[in-house]
Amino acid sequence: MSKIFITGHRGMVGSALVREAERRGGNEIIVAGRDRLDLLDQRAVFDFLEAEKPDVVIVAAAKVGGIHANATYPADFIYENLSIASNLVEGSRRAGVPRVLFLGSSCIYPKLAPQPMPEDCLLTSPLEVTNEAYAIAKIAGLKLCQHYRAQHGLMYHSAMPTNLYGPGDNYHPENSHVIPALIRRFHEAKVSGKPDVTIWGTGTPRREFLHVDDLAAACFHLLDLESPPDWVNVGVGDDVTILELATLIAKTVGYQGGILTDPTKPDGTPRKLMDVSRIKGTGWSPVIGFEEGLAAAYQDFLSKLESGEARL
Repeated sequence: MSKIFITGHRGMVGSALVREAERRGGNEIIVAGRDRLDLLDQRAVFDFLEAEKPDVVIVAAAKVGGIHANATYPADFIYENLSIASNLVEGSRRAGVPRVLFLGSSCIYPKLAPQPMPEDCLLTSPLEVTNEAYAIAKIAGLKLCQHYRAQHGLMYHSAMPTNLYGPGDNYHPENSHVIPALIRRFHEAKVSGKPDVTIWGTGTPRREFLHVDDLAAACFHLLDLESPPDWVNVGVGDDVTILELATLIAKTVGYQGGILTDPTKPDGTPRKLMDVSRIKGTGWSPVIGFEEGLAAAYQDFLSKLESGEARL
């Protein structure tokens, strides 16, 4: 039996990891909310890891947000995510933790990366400016794990998921990602009878989306590997335009009004499709279909809205 410390367990990714760990059984799961452990406090993190001595640390905690949040709070994004990564990786080394899995993001890759994006295109050209601060912090976390593995012989490695969605998402109107933001907007438009909904940008950028439960399964698959890659993409290998996404979400929600675009708003990166051949080569593939996943995400939103637990 392994002792697994899952950080960020109250977030969408962390809670999915806890569900997957519980589904698998046979492990002791450690969690610590912000009221118990401040991941920005280096001494507190070092002391916690020394006391708990987990066998595995999964770094799923992060300050996250969409284009607006990244553009508005870049200093917060780079400082907090750098601190979380460095405190947990160095703290794990000091406490003798043999395995760390660090979770990053597809935004670590260049704005004009080849499509689909292979792991080896990292740091080959400039990043997308709207989320540069977050991306640099995630690249630093990835590199921490890579270099600790090389220098100290520790099995510290990383997974870079594509855009995620699913149960427990953040539906804040300004600080959420595109799927939860659109679920909320189309739901509210349906309830209020609004004749149309306007989406940011031209609607032409293409995005790939992975259900968070598929990511959780991929993470435990990587932890089962004796010698995983230093970092590996986790995605579905397929994408849709933002306008296609909006149309699909409107259908899922049952909204029958019009969908307009606003080209005065930024599009962000034109395309972000993962090359997932490396992780598929290890024997993993996603199993949750997109329409099935969106329907489940909307039902989760409705149930959380009714219970007052939705992150609005």
